This record gives sequence, structure tokens and C-alpha cells, in this order.
Amino acid sequence: QVTLVESGGGLAQAGESLRLSCAASGGYFAHYTLGWFRQAPGKEREFVAGILWLGGDPIYDPSVTGRFTMTRDNYKEVVYLQIDNLKPEDTAIYTCAASLRLIKGGVENERNYPSWGQGTQVIVSS
Repeated sequence: QVTLVESGGGLAQAGESLRLSCAASGGYFAHYTLGWFRQAPGKEREFVAGILWLGGDPIYDPSVTGRFTMTRDNYKEVVYLQIDNLKPEDTAIYTCAASLRLIKGGVENERNYPSWGQGTQVIVSS
């Protein structure tokens, strides 16, 4: 099974940008559908963005469309989440996930993902 390690989070001010990274190891990265999720304090985990292993355009939750950009680099075996114009409501633990099969809906369904990283914290101050 693939191991995922996120990085790039931290403390930022509203309006700034961050690029989160998720490095994979132990699996054939190019065969994985990948997703980004986040969980704010006291809230349930929610879908942020996902991309199929075959490529194509990423799918974004409407709440982040326009500010978030997900990309993958199969050579480096890293998936990124670029966050522009950070807002306080972006404060959360951001976690990447990987799946070889999507059998429970689409990329937004967290039940599709057996592999998860530990998460990286993003704290946005106003």
C-alpha cells in the first residue's frame, strides 16, 4: 500500500498563498486516483479536490473553485494543492488520499480512499 506524507502547511495571513505537497512512496503512483480533503476544528472532514489516475481536469468542491489548484507530478510522485487568496475559513488539517479504484461514487467520496496521509495543518489569520 502507498504511504503518503503531506507538507507545506503552516501559519499564514489572509490573502497569502500556500502550496501543499503530498509525497507518495511504496506504490505505483501513476495508477492512483488522488484526493485532497480537509477537516476544520470541530467540523467533519470534507472533500477539497481530486484527480483521476488517467489525468484530466481536477474536480473541486464548489467552495474552493477558483482559489485552489490541484496538480500531480507522476515523475516526482508528488501531488500538490496550491491555495491562493487564503481565507480564515481555510483553516484546517489538509490530508491527501490515494485510491486504486473508485467504487463508491466519484473522487469526492472519502470512502473510496484506503490510503491516507497524516495531514498538514493550515492556519489562516485575518
